[in-house]
Amino acid sequence: MDGEQLHQLIYRYESATFTVNRRLSALIRELMPGGLTADQYGILRYIQERQRCTSSELADMFCVGKSSITAIITRLFDKELIRRMPDEKDRRIIYLQLTEKGAGVATEMEIKIQQLLARYISHFEEQEAETFIRTYEKLAKVLTEQ
Repeated sequence: MDGEQLHQLIYRYESATFTVNRRLSALIRELMPGGLTADQYGILRYIQERQRCTSSELADMFCVGKSSITAIITRLFDKELIRRMPDEKDRRIIYLQLTEKGAGVATEMEIKIQQLLARYISHFEEQEAETFIRTYEKLAKVLTEQ
């Protein structure tokens, strides 16, 4: 691929990503219950998938500083959506887990977001959707490996 082709592809990617992220973020924000932010929801979903994690793991995964994660964790804790669990062998390690309320919120939002995204993904043929997701997953893998 020559430089001009690459430039055009990058331009198209930037333009599409900007539009998709901006519009989907606005639509998802409208679905959020009781003052929950998209970042807070992302953390709830991450913890839900893994059962438990540490704040350092969250900071690494979400590419933010530990102080930012601490602030989000504190808000989620104050809303009774997560609990802090000390490691049995090393008290310096604190695991984060969802409370029953947190699991309920995460599941409720997952369903709402699935319904929202289904309205848009249904515009694609099955093979188009599969190819798009496979390519997007490949980009995610490349980004996380570097």
